[in-house]
Amino acid sequence: MLTILDQLPDGLLHCEAHDLHRILPGPTLVHLPGQHAAPLFVSVLLHGNETTGLTAIQGLLRKYDGHKLPRSLSIFFGNISAAAQGKRHLDGQPDYNRIWPSAGDGTGDLPEHRMMHQVVDEMRARKVFASIDIHNNTGLNPHYGCINRREPRFFHLATLFSRTVVYFIRPTGVQSLAFAELCPAITVECGKPNQPFGADHARDFVDTCLHLEALPDKPVDTHAMNLFHTVATITLRNEASAGFAADDQPGDWDITFPPDLDRLNFRELPAGTPIGRVRKDHGPLPVQVTDETGSDVSDHYLHIEDGYLRITRAVMPSMFTLDLDIIRQDCVGYLMERL
Repeated sequence: MLTILDQLPDGLLHCEAHDLHRILPGPTLVHLPGQHAAPLFVSVLLHGNETTGLTAIQGLLRKYDGHKLPRSLSIFFGNISAAAQGKRHLDGQPDYNRIWPSAGDGTGDLPEHRMMHQVVDEMRARKVFASIDIHNNTGLNPHYGCINRREPRFFHLATLFSRTVVYFIRPTGVQSLAFAELCPAITVECGKPNQPFGADHARDFVDTCLHLEALPDKPVDTHAMNLFHTVATITLRNEASAGFAADDQPGDWDITFPPDLDRLNFRELPAGTPIGRVRKDHGPLPVQVTDETGSDVSDHYLHIEDGYLRITRAVMPSMFTLDLDIIRQDCVGYLMERL
């Protein structure tokens, strides 16, 4: 299922994500030599509709066209078939950022599971220097880095991208968790797709990492970052209906989210803040909140009062989205606390 190349195919540096399937037969790992042998690993298009990573890598490699890279670079081009249709993943496919091998996560038997094992094994053998997974999101969020270990080298890597750093250990099966077993690893969230600033930011970050001699083990200055911990995930219950409408508009759904829900992202919300309206005959909560052990903690974080679903304790949301497909496929968003 995995194609491994030691050079860039013709046309790759100038094609759009939806045309990449004409150049690559499927998921592809490309190894490029550099002045330092231990490679930087970069994954792009794990979600086919998140195209900033591809644009960033194309810009970076055009810059070095005809010149040797400062450090060897291994690039994993992920869900090529989903990118052809502009989708996160195709029907019947697993989410390419939920199937990586990591501690505490069971190993699946799908070809995609075996492929991700192969990628990790390949990079372990090459003594990978650091790992960057480039993503977009669908709501209003700042650019920020996500790490899975609270260790100095991880913090130093993250703050090279942004002062805003999020620590999480759930969901499992993500790329950064798998690579955290091998090297400092980060997921970078670069805003919405098709925003030039996001691609430029990711490109410059990768370029900076290519020039690093090492990542220091000394502690990061506490003033150098704003650190948050993802403590819970909000998902829509399978049987619940949902939609978006303002308070003065009707909404015949189990839960009606405000049309600007994503404006709550990275804002410290006081207890009592509403995040949606519920039907009078709603029954159980239309959403579920799980903590990082997978336990249901809905009553700890949410309650219904005066027809609204409200936050029970002070938290900071991230990745609240206005995309119902993403809500169904993944989640409404995450809840964080400041560290």
